[in-house]
Amino acid sequence: MTNFLHSGDLPADALAGASVVAIDLETMGLRLGRDPLCVIQLSDGKGDAHIVQLDRSTYDAPNLKRLLTDPGVLKLFHFGRFDIAMFWLHLGVITAPVYCTKIASKIARTYTDRHGLKDVVKELLGVDLSKAQQSSDWGAGDLSPEQLSYAATDVLHLHGLRARLDEMLVREGRDHLARACFEFLPHRALLDVAGWEDVDIFAHA
Repeated sequence: MTNFLHSGDLPADALAGASVVAIDLETMGLRLGRDPLCVIQLSDGKGDAHIVQLDRSTYDAPNLKRLLTDPGVLKLFHFGRFDIAMFWLHLGVITAPVYCTKIASKIARTYTDRHGLKDVVKELLGVDLSKAQQSSDWGAGDLSPEQLSYAATDVLHLHGLRARLDEMLVREGRDHLARACFEFLPHRALLDVAGWEDVDIFAHA
């Protein structure tokens, strides 16, 4: 595993030719509009992770924005709803097309209510992820080796997870439902940003 730490933006040729890119992010908290976006990590599934420490004074990252909006690159997330909303708030782009392993897990793995990344990776891939750095200071000027390792690990397994979940979705005849949810996900994120974060717009009440 190689971690490439980049300052401000992703190099233009870093993920050239990739058709699927796993993406995760780190913030100073989980509140939209309050907590800044600090770090983005990406992997094309070949064993390396690119970690971008954003310039929070400008969020000027044209290469990242180009990737997030590239219609020829599938962006792979776990709980993409939050990530997509943060990208819209801080980078000003709507991320698409997308795939969310948490949504896929909820549709495929109806025998459990444990859909966190650690739980799903443990069951489907046999890998025990450490979450020790999840709540560390991602706004720090210098990220620790432990933070970099944590950030990389979160994206390195998403490609394998997607493959296993796709098998289950097809087996259960629910892949079409998952695809429809993925297509709607950017709109759900925009509803969150617009103030409907805690509202089920499909509920009767």
